Amino acid sequence: MSSPGLKTVTLGCKVNQYETEYVREGLLSAGYVDVADEEIADLCVVNTCTVTSSGDSKSRQAIRQLARYNPGTRIVVMGCYATRAAEEVASLPGVVEVITDKRELPDLLRRFGVIDIPTGVSGLGQRHRAYVKVQDGCLLRCSFCIIPKVRPNMYSRPLREILTEVQRLVDRGYREVVLTGVHLGHYGVDFNRGKPKKSWTRLSHLLRAVVTLPGDFRVRLSSIEATEVTHELLDVFAEFPQRVCPHLHISMQSGSDAVLRRMNRRWGSERFVDRCRLVQSVLDEPALTTDIIVGFPGETESEFIQTCDVAREIGFSKMHVFPFSARRGTPAATMAGQLPRKVKQRRVRLLSQLETELKTQYIQSLTGRQLQVLVEGRSRTDPTRMTGTSCRYLPVAFVGGEDLISNFCSVIVTSSQQSGAIGEMA
Repeated sequence: MSSPGLKTVTLGCKVNQYETEYVREGLLSAGYVDVADEEIADLCVVNTCTVTSSGDSKSRQAIRQLARYNPGTRIVVMGCYATRAAEEVASLPGVVEVITDKRELPDLLRRFGVIDIPTGVSGLGQRHRAYVKVQDGCLLRCSFCIIPKVRPNMYSRPLREILTEVQRLVDRGYREVVLTGVHLGHYGVDFNRGKPKKSWTRLSHLLRAVVTLPGDFRVRLSSIEATEVTHELLDVFAEFPQRVCPHLHISMQSGSDAVLRRMNRRWGSERFVDRCRLVQSVLDEPALTTDIIVGFPGETESEFIQTCDVAREIGFSKMHVFPFSARRGTPAATMAGQLPRKVKQRRVRLLSQLETELKTQYIQSLTGRQLQVLVEGRSRTDPTRMTGTSCRYLPVAFVGGEDLISNFCSVIVTSSQQSGAIGEMA
């Protein structure tokens, strides 16, 4: 009797990618085997996203395609869309189970024959960087975001469990570990309830413990809020410059105080800029990246220009720019002043042009600098060069051999191009 075939599909964030791998590894331990796209799978697992209505649509499409091309398969659906619209998901073809709470995953694995329930992952498929989920849940109430409704339960993983997982990934050859969570900066909040402040566990404590593990690897943080970039956290960055990537992704969303208030964000633009200035004063040429929403309800041309001005003042090396998308179930979806699509598209285009300008300026500031690059493969646009991700999160292309893939390489920045930096091996 042949082993049952398995297919997994993931939509959305790094946390989802980690959770899919957790389920996949558990099922493989119970005798399932990965099958190719053209083969028919006995079981399919879909991890969904609901950040935007597009995420819902793509999730439904993935489920229907799996049912169509894998006749008779059983489909298990989890993720934020499954939590938000469980009955809707359950009615889709082939769906036999809907997981509405990620804390149910160990029970799911038991129902599918897994005896030794994993406490973490040992790899991330074909990825060169390993994601480690350290926390789940969000307590914020940003008016545009549905995530607190679908991941409301705040919990942090035990420190020892995380350290064991990171060490396992490093021992298996991963050279970069990305600590991620739904609200990464709130790592430890659930541990601290009822404790005196001096004994609280914070993200800085976790980071310090991770960077002191043995092995040839580096650590990167995923998205974090400005107020959570503390002096204690930056002290770890500064103390371990070869181990912690000098890169922070700090979500700004808007540079207009009026828009930030409508978004129900926790701080104004001045405080955000001050925190970025602190990072730049403590670290050596750090890379600052961010998320920005344009066309939020009621956003005037003046408010949009304020966002551009703040972005230029900080000098982001990369900006993820999104047009506002009304998310059903959030306060922003029914706010007055919804903007026309053409206005939002124009503002996305203008801010994207600024993003290119700022990225070029940042790369030029690094000309002559030596960067640690994690080599990931041949360049798609220039097969004579290898490409990889630098410690400062810049894509870097350089002449080298395939024996460098999955290893660190020191590269000196020589010039810039639209996709990133050009360099030479040191």
